Amino acid sequence: MSWSHVISAFDLLDTPAASGAAVADHWRAHGAADGEVVVETVTGNGGATDFVRLTVPGSNGATRGGDAPTLGILGRLGGLGARPEQIGFVSDGDGALTAVAAGAKILDMRRRGDVLDGDVVVATHIDPDAPTQPHDPVPFMGSVVDQDVSNAHEVLPAMDAILSVDTTKGNRICNHRGIAITPAVADGWILRVPDALLDILARTTGLPPVVMPLTMQDITPYGNGVYHVNSILQPSTATAAPVVGVAIVTEAAVAGSATGATDLHTVESAVRFVIETAKDYGRGIAAFTDPAEAGRLKELYGSMSRLRGAAAAPAS
Repeated sequence: MSWSHVISAFDLLDTPAASGAAVADHWRAHGAADGEVVVETVTGNGGATDFVRLTVPGSNGATRGGDAPTLGILGRLGGLGARPEQIGFVSDGDGALTAVAAGAKILDMRRRGDVLDGDVVVATHIDPDAPTQPHDPVPFMGSVVDQDVSNAHEVLPAMDAILSVDTTKGNRICNHRGIAITPAVADGWILRVPDALLDILARTTGLPPVVMPLTMQDITPYGNGVYHVNSILQPSTATAAPVVGVAIVTEAAVAGSATGATDLHTVESAVRFVIETAKDYGRGIAAFTDPAEAGRLKELYGSMSRLRGAAAAPAS
């Protein structure tokens, strides 16, 4: 179980003083070695945010010359708080909370002798006073940096597959309390929901697995003028590796800028889900895509990688 890690991470992040340095110290207290934690402060419109990244080498991972695949676990968000507009931790922070707690749990597992096969890279950003922005049906949290900046700091070439954890409560299309996963997205294609991840979702929640629906516009870059359910699949615009969204969802639409909306039971389920996926993916048990099937789609219909780029200029 990961309850102690979730509670301590929430206490760490639920403060106006939350920072990347504090998260780095938290991970070091759980056993992160020199060089395994990176903190980068980036200034954007309206302020600054701290990007934090943790790399936990696996017993047969790429950092040790092995051939086990590398999993990225990304906590996606606009901010942990909307101060001074709101007081306290906002719903949008659940992705970062999941990532910070999962990193600490994986480090504790390693310290106790449960070393994962593949490398795991955990990344998120820490901003206790991010802006808000209008969105239908409820307001979103904004960010002081653009999505391409987040992708540049969080999506690494070394990642063979990515789990993108994001609060996804501000919609009317996934009316479920808990966590849901999206289909896999790879190089502009929305592919089938991975069977192995459905199995992991069922065993970690004890419930029938719930799938978050996607549209083509959800996997295009922000800033192109079309509606996106949220930023959960924005990492897929920066890599050809398969990305699966881990959506923290609710039965009613809840604003990302709402305080008092974090359900720690759900976050703890998300932490266990990403860790169980890391175990099975590194051992070759859980695949995100069927390469033969994806190759056949490209053979029949061509590349969809253009969806990962900026919109083309309109014809004159």
